[in-house]
Amino acid sequence: MEVKRFQVGPIGTNCYFVGDEATKRGCIIDPGDEGERLVQEWQKFGYACDAILLTHGHYDHTTGLAAVSAAFPAAPVYIHDADVCRGGNPAFYQCAALPAMKHIKDGDLISVGSIVFTVLETPGHTPGSVVFRASRALFTGDTLFAGSCGRVDFPGGDWGEMCASLRRLADLPGDYQVYPGHEGTSTLETERLSNPFMRSAMQLGRA
Repeated sequence: MEVKRFQVGPIGTNCYFVGDEATKRGCIIDPGDEGERLVQEWQKFGYACDAILLTHGHYDHTTGLAAVSAAFPAAPVYIHDADVCRGGNPAFYQCAALPAMKHIKDGDLISVGSIVFTVLETPGHTPGSVVFRASRALFTGDTLFAGSCGRVDFPGGDWGEMCASLRRLADLPGDYQVYPGHEGTSTLETERLSNPFMRSAMQLGRA
């Protein structure tokens, strides 16, 4: 599995390209901004785009979605139902619906070549936040960062749900490479040992 990271937009959101080297099929995770640039970078990446995965609906993870989806019309857009606006004025955490959208839920499997992503519902930052697990990798969006976690003071955020989501990730067996929505990468074991928010959530779970 090949992973490339691009920081896009004014606050440096991480967009990930994930490719299956055996089949040359791939996907884009969180095209947060600079859609035209991401399309150009994808052409250099050298994989067919089979899917676009969204960890949640905040603007800084979805602003480039329209351009990327238009460039790859055969690629479904996967997002949790709670973070999609179907009409009227969208809530702060929601993005506009697209015809290619497929709504995902906990336990769903998304195949990209021979890579299988498992959807883990991790509400807290937004009601529809998810983590995508593939092999020994976690694409955590704004649920888990290196040394921190996503904010819960925005509309739709909830600290109790965030704690439960962090505990869920901490309880996954074994170690994983963590690819967060902002800043640098980490490992799950590093976060279990040193992330104060994850450690606090784990202690609350044992109380």
